[in-house]
Amino acid sequence: MSEPRCDIGLIGFGVMGRNLVLNMADHGFSVAGYNRHPDKVTLLEQEAGDRKVIGVRSVDALVHALGKPRPIMMMVPAGNAVDEVINELLEYLEPGDLIVDGGNSHYKDTDLRGNTLAEKGIHFLGVGISGGEKGARFGPSMMPGGPRVAYEHVRRIFEAIAAHVEGRPCVTYLGPGSSGHYVKTVHNGIEYGLMQLISETYDLMKRALGLSNQELAEIYRKWNRGELQSFLVEITADIFDRIDEKTGGSLIDKILDRARQKGTGKWTSQDAMDLQVPVPTIDMAVMMRDLSAYKAERLAASKELSGPVPRYSGDAHTFVTALGNAFYAAMFMTYAQGMALLKAASQAYHYDLQLDEVARIWRGGCIIRARLLEEIRSAFQRWPDLANLMLDPVISERVVQRQDDLRRVVQTAVEAGIPLPGFMASLAYFDGLRSSWLPANLIQAQRDYFGSHSYERIDEEGIFHTEWEEP
Repeated sequence: MSEPRCDIGLIGFGVMGRNLVLNMADHGFSVAGYNRHPDKVTLLEQEAGDRKVIGVRSVDALVHALGKPRPIMMMVPAGNAVDEVINELLEYLEPGDLIVDGGNSHYKDTDLRGNTLAEKGIHFLGVGISGGEKGARFGPSMMPGGPRVAYEHVRRIFEAIAAHVEGRPCVTYLGPGSSGHYVKTVHNGIEYGLMQLISETYDLMKRALGLSNQELAEIYRKWNRGELQSFLVEITADIFDRIDEKTGGSLIDKILDRARQKGTGKWTSQDAMDLQVPVPTIDMAVMMRDLSAYKAERLAASKELSGPVPRYSGDAHTFVTALGNAFYAAMFMTYAQGMALLKAASQAYHYDLQLDEVARIWRGGCIIRARLLEEIRSAFQRWPDLANLMLDPVISERVVQRQDDLRRVVQTAVEAGIPLPGFMASLAYFDGLRSSWLPANLIQAQRDYFGSHSYERIDEEGIFHTEWEEP
């Protein structure tokens, strides 16, 4: 171990970490891997076989297995675990070395860690990674942020292991500080929104149309062959095909309807509120996951609260076509909300994000990859300062052409008593955005009435207050 022989070190052999090590090794890079549980190190060595992977049993050995400057990537859970690993590494690292956090850390934590390490001369990259187990193994989408000079130390490795679309890697330097982790957070917020929309299409087709799981699988598979092509639609078709080994029935029918979350969707909503950027589809997706957790209350309410019978009496084939069009429009609006948040954050946090490049690296490897991302990329190439995707003439035309179907789907859900908050929020966002006048003037009058908060006028400049209650 006296001679440096590894290109990069990696700490943490969870699903993502283990597969990233193998991915790097498959591309010819030598990797030193460390996990605090020695049995996991042994398992990795066995799985690696003849690949250039060295398992080490201490942080000291990991550091000494690397050439200078030493790049070390952490794949550990966000939170205290990241700080614990950093503190261990600091006993051995020197100025010029590099620590990479590949987990889903909160962007504020990433900024704090980056600033603290910079004072010690240690570089720090916050890298969002999307693609799950398969992506990590064969090509994820990677979102690095931090000092550009630090990124150059690992650029060759990242470009090799990332997914590739049209010959280009789905990774690029995004910007300084926490830009990489922030982009990953918004990626996950969009993911929440899309998953909620898909679940709502399932609800409508199952309860209102009475379609079987086999019919649902075929519909999602057909959608995935057209303009709705996306990773999430693709796996949805697979899910409805899966048979439960225990019962012989559809596995989906045996899964409890209580959705869990790790926080990135919530972080997206929270920061959007701080920046005053509306992301209603994402907000609703977070809210519905929260509501799903109240299983006991929902069971009790289902016996006490009456409503319409969830049935649709029209032509099912025609409605499924309309539902696909409505989903297409709502998908665009979900991406539009996320991109608008990225634009605002880029200005507020000085990230200098290039949104066409964000869309480009999301086209492959990541969970929200979809055919329409190429159109989103093209829109930002045409209009780099585009404030909202809905203002791009090409995209807006596509959405406007489908608005009747979106309205029809929402109306059908209301009449059937089926909750469709994602579609409803998307439609409200569309109608709110296209309204040159909103009733916010009444809100301002109310605020001034009870709190003397003042208001602006449409006919002259200035700030005004009215004594609403006559003496």
